[in-house]
Amino acid sequence: DDDLARARRDPAFRQQLLAENLERLLEALNKMRRTQSPSPEAARQMREGVDLAVKLADRLQQNNDHGPRAA
Repeated sequence: DDDLARARRDPAFRQQLLAENLERLLEALNKMRRTQSPSPEAARQMREGVDLAVKLADRLQQNNDHGPRAA
């Protein structure tokens, strides 16, 4: 909860939090891909994870596009 409150106030922290969560999600998806059998449930979870990863990547990109620029 503290991290979420800080992320609302601090754009740099929000960017870092999004990047860390995307990295964790990608690691989990890779682990699932290597270890799970190709069941319908596993495929559904993979699709959901990939959808979420795309959303996180989009948010990261939007934050980069609207963030402070170096001079």
